[in-house]
Amino acid sequence: MRSIHYTLYREENDDVAQCLDYDVSSFGPTEKEALANLKEALELYLEDLPESVTIPQITEVTVGELASA
Repeated sequence: MRSIHYTLYREENDDVAQCLDYDVSSFGPTEKEALANLKEALELYLEDLPESVTIPQITEVTVGELASA
């Protein structure tokens, strides 16, 4: 079994769980539900992923803030 990296943050009335390894995210009214929904979404995503796709190896995560106009 492979570990999946994710971020979790609050957005208005929902918690958002966003996978760092794949372009998959989900949400729910609680952290627990957001993570359960992310797990389900990842399982569905990985079912359809061609075997030729290289799995990224996350080694470091930095959280920052950028100013935009």
